[in-house]
Amino acid sequence: MGDPTDGVLDTRSRIAAGALRGPRLPATGCGITGRDGHPAVTVFGDNPWARERFTGEVDSVRQIRDLVHHLADREVDAIKLLSEGACAHSGGPGYLWWNPAFPDGVELVRLPLDLLRAGIEAGHERRLRVTVHTTEQAAAREAIEAGADGLEHGVTVEPLTDHSLIDLMLDHGITYTPTLWIDDAHPDARGNLKKVAEAGVHIALGSDTFSGRGLFGANTLEEAELMVAAGMTPAQVLAAGTSGASRQCVRPDLGAVAPGRRADLLVLNSDPTADIGSVRDLGMVILNGELTVDRRDLDL
Repeated sequence: MGDPTDGVLDTRSRIAAGALRGPRLPATGCGITGRDGHPAVTVFGDNPWARERFTGEVDSVRQIRDLVHHLADREVDAIKLLSEGACAHSGGPGYLWWNPAFPDGVELVRLPLDLLRAGIEAGHERRLRVTVHTTEQAAAREAIEAGADGLEHGVTVEPLTDHSLIDLMLDHGITYTPTLWIDDAHPDARGNLKKVAEAGVHIALGSDTFSGRGLFGANTLEEAELMVAAGMTPAQVLAAGTSGASRQCVRPDLGAVAPGRRADLLVLNSDPTADIGSVRDLGMVILNGELTVDRRDLDL
């Protein structure tokens, strides 16, 4: 979600061709944001090289439509739009992004509604699901009403008090990806996840790994544990990381153990439905029916 388009798609191709050993890699390419939006002026504000590659900044309907169609031509697996940065800027209609790792808040330009709609429409024209980065209730509602298929982060910076918003998620079949690994510092993030999960909203597991700390993969295991700590059952979290994720990625060949599905399996030594920490107790990794990692002898 939001990687340099050339780099991630090249890596995806090399893995698929067998030239590089790695997992299946669905990718959106760059995240699309408003001119001077998040993460262009926040995470990458002092790094123009990375800003140009990780983000696609647009300031017109034509530009966002052209960029979505360009990504579709590159055969991305989905589209990611960024509606806002972090939280409402007190005293004004702008947005203020703040992270303890940075000394000052950065005021952002929110993606205008006409651009948001145009980006979602263009993605759907190419039969791609479109997921939208939000953190507030108002932005989440705006994204869903504009036709989004999923919410990245969802509602994190305030308590989710609008029950009609949850009903809207259910009515539209929204996938909610809570990314507690990066958003757990917000005191309402866990409670909001519990509310939407208990209501039956589709949940996908994702960690927002690229944030300058942590390790790819290991963050996913931490995310699973945080989701259980937020009130989800281990079985619900396992579903979020398998069938829930395959639903969001529109990959019916993945995400379940059943005839006709791809044999991508993590074989564990203990029961993760009893203790989610068992996802760390790895015995084997089977990718497309082939044994790729075997740790059984290490446990003897």
